[in-house]
Amino acid sequence: MARPLQHPPTPTGAHTAARPATDFAAARRGLGRIGGFCARHPAAVIAAWLLVLVGALAGRHLAAPTFSDQVSLPGTASHTGSDLLATSMPQAGRPGGKIVFHTGSGTLADQRSALDRTLADLRDLPHVTAVSTPVTSTDGRTAYITVSFDEQLKNLGHDYTGQLDKATGPARAAGLGVAYGGDLDQVVRAPADDKLSEGVGVVTALVILLLAFGSVLAALLPLITALISVGVGLGIVGIVAATLSFATSATTLAGMIGLGVGIDYALFLTTRFRQDLIDGRDPVDAAARTAHTSGRAVLIAALTVAVAMLSLYACGLTFIGKIGLAATLAVVVTAAAALTLVPAALGLVGGRIDRLRLRRPVAEGTAAGDGRNRYANRVARSPWMFLAAGVAILGVCSLPLLSMRLGHVDAGADRPGSSTRTAYDWIAHADGQGFGAGANGPIVAVVDVSGAKASVDRITDDVTTALRTTHGVAAFTPVKASADGRVLVTTLTPTTGPQDAATGDLLDTLSEQALPKALHDTGAEAYLTGTVAGQADFRDTVGTRLPIVIGIVLVLAFLLLMTVFRSLVIPLKAVVLNLCTTAASYGVLVAVFQWGWGDALLGLSEPVPIESYVPMMMFAIVFGLSMDYEIFLLSRIAEAWHRTGDNRLAVGEGLSATARVISAAAFIMTAVFLSFTASPTVVVKMLALGLAISVIIDATVVRLILVPSAMFLIGRANWWIPRRLDRVLPRLHA
Repeated sequence: MARPLQHPPTPTGAHTAARPATDFAAARRGLGRIGGFCARHPAAVIAAWLLVLVGALAGRHLAAPTFSDQVSLPGTASHTGSDLLATSMPQAGRPGGKIVFHTGSGTLADQRSALDRTLADLRDLPHVTAVSTPVTSTDGRTAYITVSFDEQLKNLGHDYTGQLDKATGPARAAGLGVAYGGDLDQVVRAPADDKLSEGVGVVTALVILLLAFGSVLAALLPLITALISVGVGLGIVGIVAATLSFATSATTLAGMIGLGVGIDYALFLTTRFRQDLIDGRDPVDAAARTAHTSGRAVLIAALTVAVAMLSLYACGLTFIGKIGLAATLAVVVTAAAALTLVPAALGLVGGRIDRLRLRRPVAEGTAAGDGRNRYANRVARSPWMFLAAGVAILGVCSLPLLSMRLGHVDAGADRPGSSTRTAYDWIAHADGQGFGAGANGPIVAVVDVSGAKASVDRITDDVTTALRTTHGVAAFTPVKASADGRVLVTTLTPTTGPQDAATGDLLDTLSEQALPKALHDTGAEAYLTGTVAGQADFRDTVGTRLPIVIGIVLVLAFLLLMTVFRSLVIPLKAVVLNLCTTAASYGVLVAVFQWGWGDALLGLSEPVPIESYVPMMMFAIVFGLSMDYEIFLLSRIAEAWHRTGDNRLAVGEGLSATARVISAAAFIMTAVFLSFTASPTVVVKMLALGLAISVIIDATVVRLILVPSAMFLIGRANWWIPRRLDRVLPRLHA
């Protein structure tokens, strides 16, 4: 039988005898000096942060940030086809969107005069270059028009919706329903308002902090400092967005991550500070020691998150890279606040931190009764059992990953009653006699005949025959040549909706089989373009480059942890376990969104594919955030290891000292993430749920089961590193 861990509980108010004598001197260097300075001058530091907050928010307002989900993919078929279309048929290549008209009784022909006035008013709008003839359904109750613009729709701004409403006023006055679809969603869809989600997350975090600390001041301090840092971070993101134009979800993601890690970082620092106060130290010295010890762990954790997020640029897609940059800005500001604002607040509160308390304060690692090490002893006695149980849990959660289908979530998943969802539904199944779901995602085929060896008439006939005999094509317009004769163009309507897997199969069939076969030996080349084709190219590009991002993040994380903990085994174990966490969170996403398990609870009316860039974003975020808990746990284990040289005792002590605070931090971050599942944006829902699940899995199954059981089994080899490598690595201890 394995011997129990010999680590008696530290009595409240007692000093820990085994602390190195050099701690006091070390705490006055580097981060310790910064923390001590901030604690001695709290009013000045807090005032400086408040000024920065006001400046950042004012700068964001004055900078007028822009956000867009438009992606450019040079070299892809959709991009090439779009360029050909813009050159030979400029009018067809201009930005545009659909306006849908619907009547509940009679037909649209009964209101022809109102429709004509509406079309005339639309043609008079600024930036409108053309308004098509209405295309009417077989029952005459639904029709849509295509409006073309001379400006990218994202640049028109949400205020342009008012002009559209005014122009369509005659149709509305006649009793017709009007809705905006297609790419007009970039104009009519208001920026997501996530204030309710943020409020719910903050209130839930406060409740958990009160339960964790039992003190009002100790609970409020992490929350207030995190809110200040998030405000500064979002202000900076907004200022940068005026130049770089982030994705529409970038601000929400930055706020979500910033709030979660901000509370977590402040929680870890406050917990360590209270421990030193309980041990009888002066508040300023306690703040300096906190910055020297836990502050270094915060710095390494934030650096890990930043490295993971910035690695998204390696995918070569600036759209995704800039989302990572927005999150990195928020994390960097949050870390800076944790290392300066939090020590200042701790110095200001000092020994009064537990004055307004709900229960008696306890030491950092103290659990109920004398059972502080009972769980650690249990894991040490049966490490193989705990390891097997943890692996089994992760394996079950990861199983749905095998059926993951990447795609784009279309307007059919928008909130019922919204203009974009209404337009989608009217087109897809207006009283069962609409245009079909495929009309919401037409595909444009562009045939480059500039270097063709065959006649244009033969190529036209061959393409027409190929489209007519291809399964999945509901209809297509006549194949026509451009005015300059360089391209042939036709617009296809699939039988299925844009996010349907069959539509993706149709794109593959057309681009890889039907059109190449039809154009064989003609010297002509066919390209599929349009929104749906562009999204498919984006999906394929992301899927191809995901392994590159994963590889870079894994290597950088391994090198960072190896340098921090002077070990080869610890970083390898961390990398493997974090991969398992990510796989498990992917599996849950597939089960909820793709299989539809509980999707109604998230406000979704139907299963949807996994948004193509969500797995890449989640990998970087989950890997970075999961390293937070890894570093906080391992830093305490490493402290005990360097002090005692006993791996079993070090693992038990680190687990006992951090289990309660890691659990509280995980519950807080989970609550923050889950609150954002109320966002109207489906992609935000995906990221929020995926991150919440990953945090729970990481803080429970991984940190409390797999990490200690693996470290008990590996023993002293956890800390092995070749001497030559140890000498050349820089010193960067957590």
